[in-house]
Amino acid sequence: MNALLRPIRITQDWVYALGFTIIGLTLRIWHLSTPKGQIFDEIYYAKNANSLLLHGVEIDPQTNSAEFIVHPPVGKWLIAVGIKIFGYNEFGWRISAAVIGSLSITLIYFTAKRLFDNRFLSCAAAFLVLVDGLHLVMSRTALLDIFLMFFVQVAFLAILDNKFWLAGIALGLASGTKWSGLYFIVAFALLVLLMDYFHQRYLGVNHPFGKLLKENFVLRFFQFGIVPLLVYIFTWLGWFISGTGWDRKWSKDIFRNFWHYHSEMFNFHSHLTDKHPYQANPWNWLIMGRPTSFDYQTPKGCGASSCAQEVLALGTPLLWWSATAALVVMIGYWITKREWSAGVIILAVSAGYLPWFLFQQRTMFTFYAIAFEPFFMLGLVYVLNKFLISAEDELGLKRRKLISIAIGGVFLINFIYLFPLLTGINLPYNSWLDHMWFPSWI
Repeated sequence: MNALLRPIRITQDWVYALGFTIIGLTLRIWHLSTPKGQIFDEIYYAKNANSLLLHGVEIDPQTNSAEFIVHPPVGKWLIAVGIKIFGYNEFGWRISAAVIGSLSITLIYFTAKRLFDNRFLSCAAAFLVLVDGLHLVMSRTALLDIFLMFFVQVAFLAILDNKFWLAGIALGLASGTKWSGLYFIVAFALLVLLMDYFHQRYLGVNHPFGKLLKENFVLRFFQFGIVPLLVYIFTWLGWFISGTGWDRKWSKDIFRNFWHYHSEMFNFHSHLTDKHPYQANPWNWLIMGRPTSFDYQTPKGCGASSCAQEVLALGTPLLWWSATAALVVMIGYWITKREWSAGVIILAVSAGYLPWFLFQQRTMFTFYAIAFEPFFMLGLVYVLNKFLISAEDELGLKRRKLISIAIGGVFLINFIYLFPLLTGINLPYNSWLDHMWFPSWI
């Protein structure tokens, strides 16, 4: 807990954090208009975002009638900001994701600083997110998941800073992007109650957890119940003030209409079992068993008779495999030592990952893992911290840092090697095939 209360050395930390962020933004806006056209679910979200700009609600441009939408509007409004500034084109509908994805690198730097109070480890956390292929792809595509991840990051850091009202607002925005934000509301509310309990224990107050729960229930209920709900409802303002939204006039009672809309959304998600060639069970998400192909084309101009151009939502494999092993080690540390930093990271990963195992029949994709990816990377940083602090002397610490940097170099090389697959660079077909390490990637 003490590490959470130490002040951040703002000046130098911001230099490092923004340095990684600027590099990240450069990678994200480089040839952002490639591939041309709307790829994967951009065909829904870019179109919906443009409709929000024009009408305040989602209108089908083909029929000029209200369109039934299965996700809340926050992410689409953020996509709409880019369209408003740069136009309804590839750069316009992708730039918001690029900016938000870059800012998440800043957030992970300061999150690691709060957890470990070590600049080297904070730089390591920012670096790991920077060289993750899945994070890059999701930051270059107009999907909703990068926005969900960002608001969850904001909420997590706000909790570490004891800014619980801000956390509630961020969680409302996360749920207003995708309903899976609800899992984080439950998990983070539990985290805060545990923080209350241990804080009282630290102050020497010895009373049962049940009594503490009663004392803080109203405040925490407002912060993690009422505030997220109000924020969520506010994000539907366009639907409320417009008379053209889907089922907006289903009955004379606007709130009944709102509830009906949501019941239909729930019905859609609970019965989404359509087969998809790139669907992936959560069991193989962490090892990148079946990454999602967002776009595949066979253009000319690669210098060979046969070419391939793909955007593959693939986490940097060596990095994800290492993070998976680190997660197991971290769970072991938490079971045996009950370390606070391990516990909060495991909780955040679990909130974004474990609920999906309850819906084995549902159509799911590996890229859903982006919601907990920053915390997954923090698990690797946690193990790195254990590796460094176990050094016997200063010389040993320097050697271990050099080893850590060398391993980071391996991750970077793996990232660079896969970069053409992450950004849609036109490759000779044989070269593309060489990048397909496993048949399940094709």
